[in-house]
Amino acid sequence: MEVIINYNGQALSVEVTVEVYEYLDRADHKTENLAHEQRRHWDGREFDEYIAFTEGVGVYSETPEEYLCRMETLHDLMAVLDTCTEAQRRRFLLYALDRLSLAEIGVLCSCSKVAVYQSVEAVRKKFINFFENRLNE
Repeated sequence: MEVIINYNGQALSVEVTVEVYEYLDRADHKTENLAHEQRRHWDGREFDEYIAFTEGVGVYSETPEEYLCRMETLHDLMAVLDTCTEAQRRRFLLYALDRLSLAEIGVLCSCSKVAVYQSVEAVRKKFINFFENRLNE
């Protein structure tokens, strides 16, 4: 997809992925909605942080560069998880994301607490190796 960017008063045509184009399009719509809201509440009495927050423009707004970095990191992390067995991945995600205990995961997966621990540790070691290799690059 092609987007036009104004840089130092000069219009530049840049080729971007569909993902970046959609992100920029959503940002334009949010900015436009906020401008409409500001015009409706020109005296400032009704324009508060709640309106700004509901329009998606809070104190912090992720930049396109931060979004792309986050998506690249997520892609890399998912690649590490793809190297794991299905059981390791399932047990690790239950432990890391759902905050279940090793015993609870053992009951859910019909295995021992030790097997869950070994799976979680194996995935953890893969992540450690991934981050160590990334730092050395």
